[in-house]
Amino acid sequence: MQQPFPEKPNLDASLQADSGLQRIITHLSTTLERDSLVTQVIRDLRQTLAVDRVLLYYFYRQWQGRVAFEALSDEQFSILGSTGPDDCFNGEYASLYLAGRVRAIADIDAEPIADCHRDFLRDLGVRANLVVPVLVPDGLWGLLVAHHCQSTRAWADVDIAAMRHGAETLSMAPAIRGTVEP
Repeated sequence: MQQPFPEKPNLDASLQADSGLQRIITHLSTTLERDSLVTQVIRDLRQTLAVDRVLLYYFYRQWQGRVAFEALSDEQFSILGSTGPDDCFNGEYASLYLAGRVRAIADIDAEPIADCHRDFLRDLGVRANLVVPVLVPDGLWGLLVAHHCQSTRAWADVDIAAMRHGAETLSMAPAIRGTVEP
């Protein structure tokens, strides 16, 4: 009895499977690269600025976001996953950050800000706040934020320059410019 010839492999299916696997590997690699970069930038900024918290607020939908990364002086300051006051951050604020706005607040109680913003910062234990946008070709990717929680703080030009540099480092990274969700 003759052995039948083995069935020809379906090359199209193999190529599709390889292509799907390659997409998954590329996605994972990009995500790991991005996460590592963000973590390093916020850790360096927290140490440089000597603040209680530096975080990345990532926009997952238009003007809706969450704290996706944080570096802390103490775990008690963690707000990881916080979504913020969506009613407070609207198109008006977004357009300011899209234009490159840097917002330095030395004392949230003395600064003329919206009540919802002040209440939100108070709830997070923030006394001083420094915010710099992370801009990519598609728009506003996120906000790089430094919080001083234990006292007020007059932000120096060097502090602002460090935050801007951190935001530029993130915005220029291929892993961020190609945007995959954290």
